[in-house]
Amino acid sequence: MPSSNTEKDYLQGLKDHLETPAVTVRFKPKVCSPSQLVDFAIAERARQAEEFDQVWCVFDVDQYPDVATAVAKARREDVEIALSNPCFEIWLILHFVAHTAPADTYKALLPMLKKHVKSYDKTRLNFKDYRDGWPDAVGRARGLASAGQEHRHNPSTGVWRLVQEITGDRSGPVCPRNAGDRAGPTAGAVSWVR
Repeated sequence: MPSSNTEKDYLQGLKDHLETPAVTVRFKPKVCSPSQLVDFAIAERARQAEEFDQVWCVFDVDQYPDVATAVAKARREDVEIALSNPCFEIWLILHFVAHTAPADTYKALLPMLKKHVKSYDKTRLNFKDYRDGWPDAVGRARGLASAGQEHRHNPSTGVWRLVQEITGDRSGPVCPRNAGDRAGPTAGAVSWVR
């Protein structure tokens, strides 16, 4: 399947929705295996070390044989991982319902996602379809697997950890700035690559 902007559109939409100017999010697309992606992230961090507090790799388990190797290398090299098993669409489904049944592929999850977002198109994600459900998705995703063990559990996703970094909340869901008095993070930068 061709590379898509699903993750980028979602995470940029979240950042824009929260109006968090103190957080910089950059996306560097890279079509490759998870291990190659981690290597790319390490090189990018070394090249631009002063620009970011954190570097994240966002990828799916899909059918890659090197996921465990990539996760282990990322841990050793202090690169964060937001991994979805089997794919990012599990994160999107969690905005609407809890889902604990294993799924082998994107195609297996697509009918469930389309029950909630009939116009879902992997190449043109509209964050407005998900903006009210992301706090619930964080809670639901946290219950699927221990942080950093998502590659071992289907379904699961570590996207909730990246979402908490972007929102500035590491304990649980927060409300958008325009829905409350929360000022958001005072400083921070996150880069992710896929």
